[in-house]
Amino acid sequence: MDLLQLFVLAVVQGVTEFLPISSSGHLILVPLLTEWPDQGLPIDVAVHVGSLGAVVAYLGADLRGMAASVVDRGTPGIMAHPTRRLIVLVAIGTVPVVLVGFAVSDHLDLLRRLDVIGWAMLVFGIVLYLADQYRPNRDRLASMGPGGALAIGCAQILALVPGTSRAGITMTAARLLGYERTEAARFSMLLSIPTITAAGLLLTLELVRRDELALTKDALIGAVLAFVSAFIAIVLMMRWLRRASFTPFVIYRVVFGIGLLVLAYG
Repeated sequence: MDLLQLFVLAVVQGVTEFLPISSSGHLILVPLLTEWPDQGLPIDVAVHVGSLGAVVAYLGADLRGMAASVVDRGTPGIMAHPTRRLIVLVAIGTVPVVLVGFAVSDHLDLLRRLDVIGWAMLVFGIVLYLADQYRPNRDRLASMGPGGALAIGCAQILALVPGTSRAGITMTAARLLGYERTEAARFSMLLSIPTITAAGLLLTLELVRRDELALTKDALIGAVLAFVSAFIAIVLMMRWLRRASFTPFVIYRVVFGIGLLVLAYG
């Protein structure tokens, strides 16, 4: 793959994966709006794996605590241990999208269209604004129960539609349930880990099966570039959400969505 194309794809993925603006929608648009050929699913997943490394690095303290809680036998009961409880909540939130994604995986290419991405960017951007502006900032993850995790997990199914944004729809659901902005973003990032890990494992198996050295090299370069850009994007987003709202992301989604609809129908 051309190095410039790979660089653009990796940076686009890294910057957009954890912002509520749809990484998959942007990745699909790169070949649609340029003369570059479609990069294909393996490269898409490779840059997702790079961004996974960034969220693992950023949430290192949380993940170390969750790992330690697995072997901690001092607290009886799963839900009585705060970090062990968080593992259960992430698992509950992951199940819906895995089941539905597996069932419809053969049909998802039908949604890789400008009009679909445009409408999803626009509609779910407005929903994010309403959820963010009209729900209180009262709850933290420590108060989340299985029902809340399941509701956010069910909302994550909508991210199978390009342009919806997995980060955006899970943050929207968390805000609708009353969770603080930074807590909504934190749980959204935790939910990304099992999903992206599963996709990365499938990619690795596919690369081994194909025995394509060039593709493997491209995938590694893309993953590293996505890691760097994603980590920077996460740090800046979390700093912003500690003092401000999701409104700038909403404005971007609305403007971008309208532009895509003009291209699609004009």
